[in-house]
Amino acid sequence: MRDHRAVTSPTPGPRTPAPSAPAPRLIATDLDGTLLHDDKTVSPRTVAALAAAEEAGIEVFFVTGRPARWMDVVSDHLHGHGLAICGNGAAVVDLHGGPGNHRFVTIRELAVPDALDVVGVLRAAAPGTAFAVERTGGLHHEPTYPPLHLDPGESVAPAEKLLAADFEDSAVADQPVLKLLAYHPELGPDEFLTLARTAAGDLAAITRSSPSALLEISGRAVSKASTLELCCAERGISPAEVVAFGDMPNDMEMLTWAGTSYAMGNAHPDVLAAATGVTATNNEDGVARVIESILAAR
Repeated sequence: MRDHRAVTSPTPGPRTPAPSAPAPRLIATDLDGTLLHDDKTVSPRTVAALAAAEEAGIEVFFVTGRPARWMDVVSDHLHGHGLAICGNGAAVVDLHGGPGNHRFVTIRELAVPDALDVVGVLRAAAPGTAFAVERTGGLHHEPTYPPLHLDPGESVAPAEKLLAADFEDSAVADQPVLKLLAYHPELGPDEFLTLARTAAGDLAAITRSSPSALLEISGRAVSKASTLELCCAERGISPAEVVAFGDMPNDMEMLTWAGTSYAMGNAHPDVLAAATGVTATNNEDGVARVIESILAAR
């Protein structure tokens, strides 16, 4: 799913925190392009590293742009808390119930008036944009939005209809909006992101994690970082005690918030510049390598 595999060989070695840094208490890791290999699997080395971190008393949080229904790939590797941050911070989800039985613990929704304003602004700024609406119960999209083979839309209609009050009175009336997605068939991914933030950045949080021009739009101030901060505050964990991993623009805030952060060797150039360290690529188990180094130092 990811692009900008800017650093592939030679593989940079992980840099561990300075001796004066607090011992890590929480590891926050993105999934696609970070923890997962490109084939969407978790390697045996990574499985072992995650288990070792848990045994050492270090909490592991999966922090992803994925919706809760796409979390099956890591359902066998949940830790005692059973929680994951999904939708770029729009939801904290308890996955203990297994596939299809997850429970939303915290929802940070995108207000419908803001979503409608963003749709209007982007239609004017980038004609040809197609939209989808991610609710807690599933995806709803416009006819021109690229269909997802493994995740067909619950309903198909213009975004204004999907977000309208009469649509909310239907079977999905009690399902908050987690994200608005915007796809453009011609613009470059970073070009579209810059344009959208300039035009509508005061209405919502706008980011991206796809190699295509697909934007992910959340409620104001909602991000992986802001929701992770809330989860850490509940546990008395400071940013200095967090180690974070990521590869794409939707990870930027989390990587700059955490006391120690690693860009994957395959990360977007902006992510490589923002993190405090660089590790190996996702296909080379970069997250596991750092965890192993942290545990060896202890």
